[in-house]
Amino acid sequence: MTDILSRCPEKVVSAEEAVSKIKKGSRVFIGSACGEPQHLIRAMVNDQTLQDIMLYQMLSFTLADYVDDRNFLRRFALKLFFISATMRKAAFEGKIDYIPAYISEIPQLFESGQIGLDAALVQVSPPDRFGLCSLGVSVDVTRSGIKNARTVIAQVNPRMPRTWGDTFLHINDIDWMVHYEEPLVTSVPLPPNEETARRIGFYVSELIEDGSTLQIGFGRLPYFILQCLEDKKDLGIHTQMITDAFLPLFEKGVISNKKKSFMPGVTVATLCMGSEKIYDYIDNNPTFYFCSSDFVNDPAVIAFNENLVSISSALEVDLTGQVCADSVGHLFYSGIGDQANFIRGSAMSKGGISIIALPSTAKNGTVSRIVPNLSEGAGVATLRGDVNFVVTEYGIAQLRGKSIYQRVMELAQIAHPKFRAGLIETAKKYHYIFADQLPPPAEDWLVLEQYKNRITLKNGKRMSVRPLLPSDEFAYRNFFYSLREETVYYRFFRKIRIFSREMLQRQWSSVDYRKNMSLIGLVQKKGHKEIMAIGSYAEDKDRYAEVAFVVREDFQGMGVASHLIGELEKIAKKNGYKGFSAIVLPENRSMIRVFKKRYPNARTSTTEGGEISILMDFEA
Repeated sequence: MTDILSRCPEKVVSAEEAVSKIKKGSRVFIGSACGEPQHLIRAMVNDQTLQDIMLYQMLSFTLADYVDDRNFLRRFALKLFFISATMRKAAFEGKIDYIPAYISEIPQLFESGQIGLDAALVQVSPPDRFGLCSLGVSVDVTRSGIKNARTVIAQVNPRMPRTWGDTFLHINDIDWMVHYEEPLVTSVPLPPNEETARRIGFYVSELIEDGSTLQIGFGRLPYFILQCLEDKKDLGIHTQMITDAFLPLFEKGVISNKKKSFMPGVTVATLCMGSEKIYDYIDNNPTFYFCSSDFVNDPAVIAFNENLVSISSALEVDLTGQVCADSVGHLFYSGIGDQANFIRGSAMSKGGISIIALPSTAKNGTVSRIVPNLSEGAGVATLRGDVNFVVTEYGIAQLRGKSIYQRVMELAQIAHPKFRAGLIETAKKYHYIFADQLPPPAEDWLVLEQYKNRITLKNGKRMSVRPLLPSDEFAYRNFFYSLREETVYYRFFRKIRIFSREMLQRQWSSVDYRKNMSLIGLVQKKGHKEIMAIGSYAEDKDRYAEVAFVVREDFQGMGVASHLIGELEKIAKKNGYKGFSAIVLPENRSMIRVFKKRYPNARTSTTEGGEISILMDFEA
């Protein structure tokens, strides 16, 4: 470094001399987040000659030490594109100004001159023998801030990692250089409620296939979700930010970037926030590619990644699917970031999905985060038409392509059990749902996860099996109308031409997942799953449960009923039943064969109506 700087000694100055070049009334950009030049910031604040300075920063930490100082507030106006936890109190008190802008569009605000910049304070690594410094952990909007500022002042810090990608800045593009070594800002989120986060992480992991490319936001919950992905294989990363939570996945080879369709082999990001451990890991590591936010966060670029899974957090979600992520009522809490861009990019990605993850409650369980309508003053970060999956610790709601009625049922189903009935009642007042709609049971759906499984059928298709849920009402209706009259007659012993809402509601409302149970079989069809079989049991007498099945005609003879009866038996045993009973029409020979094959010692008799009564004991 000494040799390089000897070629431009006139640029090497103290921090005090460098910030003295800033004129009164200047508009000053400051490097983002953990890449911010702390030494330069302190020197600037301590220079009492600096007056009426407007400061622009994406994510601020060091300035949080000064926002309660009246002298600082008289001399500096702070404008942030995102509100960090350390700045939240100041935001609530109106001491800073928040600019709601997509991070991907901030560079254009600088380049167009809409936000003019007189100076930029940034932090870089020492230059190499070619005179190139690295922006290290903060490329994001910093590169554009440098490009569009009249004066560039750089703190050259040997502790700044040298990162690969579009991160390099030549010393010829720097006006003043201040050599000062100090630890970088570190930022590791406080852990969330571990049980809640673990359950959310479990449901999120259910939606992520091996080989997917992930985007995941920063925060307490996303940090923990990553820890729940350690059993995945060959994940890729195209995201805004790298944190310590990624480290175990890198070290265990879970993240390999091998299956990425766009920029394979490298993790693509715009900045890094965490501890010295992650800074050491990315230092001079060619498997990382850091570049500006107008590239990484562009929906069109994001969409080049096939199977892109966008994982974002939220503060609240209303029953129609609107998402608030940056404010608590009228109080600005964080920022809109680029949640919408990644969600739209994932929608354009071949095989892509987006997930909004949030705890079901706030304020120690006293407030629901699934709400009838967003709080007064709350901003809509993501439109209802863009939302795909919403996940809480109580399950997964799929909203894309669903009606308001279906959305209400999906979201009420994953709300905290104590709030479900109230949400349904309010939805009735808003005329979102029918006046006679029953609320979802106050069940903890996690217990039902043990009843999920998948098998490959004789035709080669994969069938997933899970318990019937209230949100399956429309899918169950479609299943019924896909059946032939003969199949319906075999199941219900009468001709049923109309499957009314009342019948549908009776079906799922009678299911308590203990005495009464229904499992559905689903197969993939053009990006969604449809029901092709249902198996149920209901309490009979003498510790027997009456069992019945319906399998769509094109899947009969594939082993579907045999699999379902085996799964139902496991559940019935857990709930204290000693066997199944069944009433079957004599002409339904295929169903009789299934029962006798499973239970060779089944006892049969003929009822007064001519049906076959079968009694089947479980093996001990």
